[in-house]
Amino acid sequence: MEFVVKSGAVAKQKTGLLVITTDQSGLSSSASDIDEVSNGLLSSVLKRGDLAYKAGKMVLLPVVPEAACEQLLLVATGEGKSALKEKDFLKVAKAIAAQLKSGTVKEAMVCIDDVEVADRDHFWKVRQLVEAIEYGFYCFDEFKSKPAPAAALNKVTIITDRKGSKPAKEAVEQGQAIAFGRNIARTLGNLPGNVCHPTYLGDQAKELAKGNSKLTTKVLGETEMKKLGMNSLLSVGNGSAQESKLILMDYKGGKKGDQPIVLLGKGITFDTGGISLKPGAAMDEMKFDMCGAASIMGVMNTIVQLELPLNIVGMIAAAENMPSSTATRPGDIVTSMSGKTIEILNTDAEGRLVLCDALTYAERYKPKAVVDVATLTGACVIALGHHTTGVLSNNDELAEQLLTASNDACDKAWQLPMGEEYDAQLDSNFADMANIGGRPAGTITAACFLARFTEAYPWAHLDIAGTAWSSGKNKGASGRPVPMLTQYLLNQL
Repeated sequence: MEFVVKSGAVAKQKTGLLVITTDQSGLSSSASDIDEVSNGLLSSVLKRGDLAYKAGKMVLLPVVPEAACEQLLLVATGEGKSALKEKDFLKVAKAIAAQLKSGTVKEAMVCIDDVEVADRDHFWKVRQLVEAIEYGFYCFDEFKSKPAPAAALNKVTIITDRKGSKPAKEAVEQGQAIAFGRNIARTLGNLPGNVCHPTYLGDQAKELAKGNSKLTTKVLGETEMKKLGMNSLLSVGNGSAQESKLILMDYKGGKKGDQPIVLLGKGITFDTGGISLKPGAAMDEMKFDMCGAASIMGVMNTIVQLELPLNIVGMIAAAENMPSSTATRPGDIVTSMSGKTIEILNTDAEGRLVLCDALTYAERYKPKAVVDVATLTGACVIALGHHTTGVLSNNDELAEQLLTASNDACDKAWQLPMGEEYDAQLDSNFADMANIGGRPAGTITAACFLARFTEAYPWAHLDIAGTAWSSGKNKGASGRPVPMLTQYLLNQL
């Protein structure tokens, strides 16, 4: 989608579709201008009660006499004149995106200057609108013999006053880059396991680095990882014909010598549960178990597009968890790269097994901070549902930075506690630790397991098991938490 920022009188703009807003308190400034040139058309529409005053409700006027636009979309922002709540503006943005996608015009103009959102500025509004449009226009039909017809719209102009032009242009740039990265993550998540396997992820990372002097990609195979002693990671892929990989994307956009931020993603490209086999129902959705890795790939694409002046390492621990005669058994004990031994009580608690060796490997970067992202526990879905990402950390400052970023980006997250009382649930009679701590506080004990490998640096864990994808009619990857992670990086500047 092409986005353009333009200033000028709304009523004089020539376009296929003009989108403006209003509320129950009366016509907005832009609506009043259109009403004047159209001899009171909007006033009569509102008087008839054609527009319900709820955020996102709208009425399409196919003909607007005397106005420069061919069609006009009048969108309600609410019942009163007070500033909108953030959630209501997001409803408005989503509704606009849906109408633009279903319409027949090739170009549209949108004016949101009249919308005031509590504690949010013009930059935020424009970026959220751009992200909503790009998200709404996404379509994954790569494997359909007859792809859906492409949307007619290919250009959106944001109309604003001269004062708002510069921040609007910056917001468009950020919004497009974040949406691009998010849609990359969605596509990787949506791909089937027979296509998107560890080698495929490695190839995508290499492709991203081509022609980019700031980005270097290295992919470690099983032979190299065995030499490093990464037996915990390797144990997960023992039953698969697909080779496990550790993917390292080193982006040097900051000053030489500056400590990098490491972003690590769980990349279980398909998770049967291994010998601890999952139930068959909805097992197809276990292709989404690499959505943590997909989000890291998405963020790295966004970083490259924005050319962020930071040093960032994107890591992906990739494996396929399958049952076979060579698969790891419950009760097996492995020695991790750190030297700590792990009794594997459940082979379906495999994400932490690939992440722990990657977290140990991350020490060699002497990182400023490490953030891992993983569809780690069903317990997080029980605790926070499908709306909010779980945050756990060994560093309160880092946790707060991520929560601030989640708020800024409208990518919800919530911090869960950690402590010795939870950590004790991982005790094993036969090894340094077990890989599960029982049903109580499953999300927390999983993080406690990972924390044992992060003593050398500030670390945070994002459990996206409930937010990485949707089931049912709208089944598909969400691309979260690309917005949060990108905002966290932007906030470091």
